[in-house]
Amino acid sequence: MADIRTNIAGLQMVNPVMTASGTFGYGLEFADLVDLSQIGGIIMKGTTLNPREGNDYPRMAETASGMLNCVGLQNKGVDYFCEHIYPKVKDIPSNMIVNVSGSSPDDYAACAARINELDAIPAIELNISCPNVKQGGMAFGVTTEGASQVVKAVRKVYDKTLIVKLSPNVTSIADIARSVEDAGADAVSLINTLMGMSIDIERRRPRLSINTGGLSGPAVKPVAVRCVWQVAKAVEIPVIGLGGIMSAEDAIEFFMVGASAIEIGTGNFIDPAISVKVAQGISNWLDCHHLESLHDIIGII
Repeated sequence: MADIRTNIAGLQMVNPVMTASGTFGYGLEFADLVDLSQIGGIIMKGTTLNPREGNDYPRMAETASGMLNCVGLQNKGVDYFCEHIYPKVKDIPSNMIVNVSGSSPDDYAACAARINELDAIPAIELNISCPNVKQGGMAFGVTTEGASQVVKAVRKVYDKTLIVKLSPNVTSIADIARSVEDAGADAVSLINTLMGMSIDIERRRPRLSINTGGLSGPAVKPVAVRCVWQVAKAVEIPVIGLGGIMSAEDAIEFFMVGASAIEIGTGNFIDPAISVKVAQGISNWLDCHHLESLHDIIGII
């Protein structure tokens, strides 16, 4: 059987399949539906320094081969996470990773510092790429200076594995990736959602409460593959690929262009067990092609 273990900047994973933030709750919600120990990493929903109510409804709209969302990072804040969620997730036998966002570099750093104190959280994913909030989020991820500023602030207070999630809504995602690498990121994940819009022509108004939202699902996969390919050639740190992955074959495309791991997002809404199925499918594909290890295909293109 092929070896599908992988390592992301010291983060040892039983397989290269992770769940994307905002699509898998805190993992607890899926415990009765899938064996969480068979998932390489679970990236929990976005957490901010202070509680956020998120955007008004409607927050989601179905599109051709995908969906739009503008949830807006609704959460109860990092203190609530530490006091109420962490005790419930700390013993889950997977890499439990917190997605951290903020409205300023100081906010990001303060939130990350609180997470740094939690022994059972081995990594954070720094979200500088969310298109669904009015302050922060993608604002920091669309310039090299902004991205670097946030990563430097967090790196000063956070000493575990630091993954930075990148936006595709930029002129050169490779330049952004290089800037966060130089600022101290241990790995990058990409892509976050593409900014999109959908109109209800009978009501003559946008389908989302804030007009625009993040597009995810199979429709974005070709863009995501291209971005991962560009970034993997531009940086030395590990790359995590995501965007429209619905099968092992989709995941393998990302490995071939340089990803060392992948995340599944929208697919979790369709099949709660998709992460485990994709991991098994990757192993089967490698076996069928007489390959001994996942690393035999990483970055071959």
